[in-house]
Amino acid sequence: MTPDSPVVEPATQGDLPAITELWVRLARDQRDHGSFVRDEENRETMRETLAGHLHTDGLLVARDGESIVGFVTYSLERGSLELDATRGLLSNIYVAAAYRDRGVGTALLEAAEDALADRGAEVVILEVLSDNETARRFYEDRAYEPYRVSMRRSLEDRSENDTHSKEER
Repeated sequence: MTPDSPVVEPATQGDLPAITELWVRLARDQRDHGSFVRDEENRETMRETLAGHLHTDGLLVARDGESIVGFVTYSLERGSLELDATRGLLSNIYVAAAYRDRGVGTALLEAAEDALADRGAEVVILEVLSDNETARRFYEDRAYEPYRVSMRRSLEDRSENDTHSKEER
């Protein structure tokens, strides 16, 4: 990023309304790629979730003057299973459309990776919708590799594609 580019820094309590608005845009954009997450209907729930990330120092913003133009949320994985590596989880990253292709997303990602490494993470895990080629390319260009594959199936039209029930008839 250039010297006059947005600055990446920890979010503040006063930033939550702007970050929540950006999350709503993120959710709305993701619906174009097959996400089931509703945007406006989840505004308050996500404001609370974002406040939780703020409380655990897992929320960074990209700030251009007084405006929040991007954000990233991250955490260390907490679970009951013993693992071979400490995993950092990147749960959301978003950059306002007018600021894309200017290094803001990369700066947010690198800052989150640095924070996770400082907390002991050895690897970062994230999810990207398979239909979102732009996001997949963004991560692949930064050395992220496919790790897990999620699959889905609609249960509304099972009679048309349910081979087990057809074989049993």
